[in-house]
Amino acid sequence: MENIAYDLIPQGRELIGGEWVGEVDYEIIGGEKVYIAPAPNISHGIIVSRLVTMFNIYIWENNIDAFTLADNADVYLADGSHFRPDVSVLIRKPKAINKEKFIDGAPDLVVEVLSESTKKNDFGKKKDDYEKYGVKEYWIVDPENRSVKVYHNIEGKFTDDDEYKINSNKTEIKVSIFKDLTVDIRNIFKWWLN
Repeated sequence: MENIAYDLIPQGRELIGGEWVGEVDYEIIGGEKVYIAPAPNISHGIIVSRLVTMFNIYIWENNIDAFTLADNADVYLADGSHFRPDVSVLIRKPKAINKEKFIDGAPDLVVEVLSESTKKNDFGKKKDDYEKYGVKEYWIVDPENRSVKVYHNIEGKFTDDDEYKINSNKTEIKVSIFKDLTVDIRNIFKWWLN
């Protein structure tokens, strides 16, 4: 059997009888179809899992009418953009879920975990669209530098809150969409600190 570069196989596809079959995952960014590669590494999955767990525990313990979705939740914005954020948090939006198939409109908080293949869009067009369509808080997690860049949407514009780094005196992020949730990034990157 041929050598396969598994990191280049689009999600949802498999090799059957020497041919690739199945649906190719993609996002629509700036009106163009951009294919999504599988998660770049295990670190990505660990970070997403930790964040979803932290948000869900807070939501559950405080009886908040909200939910958190990871990786496979499609988000459709008003201009036809179609994204799959790594983490989405929505506070009570009864019409946000369209027939159990996708999120219709902007989540309250979006987290993207950087990889080489997504960095340009995460800091560029996706960030611009999240800002334009009302995402209240946007995090960009950089696994390589063990940091989190946070933006808050104030009057339709993202303001640069700060960059939180493991080896700094600024490691606690106050989550603006919740009353009293603080996330210590040392818990996000704990796997690599031990």
